Amino acid sequence: MDKETLRSIITNQLDDAQVKFLGDDCNLKVSVKSNHFKGMTMIQQHRLVLNLLKSNFKSGELHALSLETKSK
Repeated sequence: MDKETLRSIITNQLDDAQVKFLGDDCNLKVSVKSNHFKGMTMIQQHRLVLNLLKSNFKSGELHALSLETKSK
């Protein structure tokens, strides 16, 4: 899955999200900053983002992702 498609999936649901990428392919790390994360634990933030990508993991299009989330 290319980075712009990944960014699009995240920002379509989290409209204020700032998405940054570090690395490529198997070493891809995604950093997501959003006001939607306010009041959520880190696990809740990660689950929110991972649920957005659920079908991509299920199809095998996306198989590994390191995630960092923060509230703005």
